[in-house]
Amino acid sequence: MTKLVGFYPGSFDPLTNGHLDVIERACKLVDTLVVAVGTHATKKPLFSHEDRLTLLKAVLDPVGKRTDTEFKIVEFEGLAVTAARQHGAKLIIRGLRDTTDYNYEMQMVGMNAQMAPDLQTVFLPSSPPVRHISATLVRQIAQLGGDISKFVPPIVLEALKRS
Repeated sequence: MTKLVGFYPGSFDPLTNGHLDVIERACKLVDTLVVAVGTHATKKPLFSHEDRLTLLKAVLDPVGKRTDTEFKIVEFEGLAVTAARQHGAKLIIRGLRDTTDYNYEMQMVGMNAQMAPDLQTVFLPSSPPVRHISATLVRQIAQLGGDISKFVPPIVLEALKRS
């Protein structure tokens, strides 16, 4: 039996409860979810690339056991469609918080469809309790010394306190 593989790309800097919301619901759609940490040459990260991979593994191990989903946590550079294909994905998973996300993501879907018509994009709208969470805003609040405990998993909060 062929397993359905999904590909969920992002910077995950930091991993937020909003990301986890999308991941939890993606587990209902796929057998294997490749969570892909992309690099952005223009962004100054809060966490190192290695730390993000480590945090994802720690947070997702219990999710995988609970949902019977296999996770592959990988890093990638370049086009998400290329990386998705390299990992055998048929679906690209994207979370949507609002119409701003929708407008941007629709442009990406159109471009990706031209480059990789064999891949389908699945939008998962954020659940209301986490809809307002953005990694960019969480990063800014953290850098200004604010409390981000309601926006990130406890292990991410602890890692931030240690850094």
